[in-house]
Amino acid sequence: MTTPLNVTTHSFSDCQAQALALAERVATRLRTALAERGRAVLAVSGGSTPKDFFARLSRETLDWANVHVTLVDERWVPETDKRSNARLVRSQLLQHAASAAQFIPLYTGDPTPEAGLAIANARIDALPLPFDAVVLGMGDDGHTASFFPGGDHLAEALDLDGRARVLPMRAPAAGEPRITLSLPTVLETRALYLLVTGEKKRDLLADVRLGLDAAQNYPVRAVLAQSRVPVAVYWCP
Repeated sequence: MTTPLNVTTHSFSDCQAQALALAERVATRLRTALAERGRAVLAVSGGSTPKDFFARLSRETLDWANVHVTLVDERWVPETDKRSNARLVRSQLLQHAASAAQFIPLYTGDPTPEAGLAIANARIDALPLPFDAVVLGMGDDGHTASFFPGGDHLAEALDLDGRARVLPMRAPAAGEPRITLSLPTVLETRALYLLVTGEKKRDLLADVRLGLDAAQNYPVRAVLAQSRVPVAVYWCP
C-alpha cells in the first residue's frame, strides 16, 4: 500500500499555457506577500524548462523593487558561462518589470563551492525567510535542485532534520561542482511548485509518486513525500 502524497497536478495542453498559469500563480503569491509584509522572496531553478515561465513572470505588474530573487541551486561557474543559472535568471527573468528585483546569487567567485559556502550561507540567512514561492525542476535521472543520485552530500542535503541551509554537491551526472539549498531550506516556503515538461518526465514522475522500482530512490521523491509543504506540479507535453 502506497502512502498518499500531498501533491496536486495541473496539466496543460501546451507549454505556453503552463508558463502563463504558473507565472500568474507565483505573481499572486508575491503580491500577497508584498501586501502583508512589504517584501517577498522567490527561489527559482535553472535549466531550459523555466524560460517561458520566466518570460511571463518578468512582465507581471507588482512591486518588484521589494522582491528578493535567489536560486535553488547553481553550477559553480561564473555568470559569463552559458551554463550559469544566474546568467539565465538575469537574462530571462530580471527583465521588463522584474528588472527592479533584488537578485541574490549563490556563486561567490571562490575557487570551489566549499570555499564559497560560508558566504552563500550568509546570503541565504540574510533573506527574510520563509520563501513566498519556490519553483523546482526535475531531471531525467530524478534529481531536483542539485540533489543528484550519487551526490557526495546527498544524504545531508535530504535530511529533514539537517541544519545546513546551503551545501556543496558533486555527482557523476552533475557536470560541474554545484551548490544547492538543502531540502529543509527548500521546504521553508509558503508555496512549492514543480515545473515539468515532456511525456518522459510525466511518466517518471508517476513512477516516483507510486514509489515504483528504482524511482522510489530518486531524490525528487524526498520532495514529494515530505509532509511540510504541499507540492503543486505544473506539467505540459
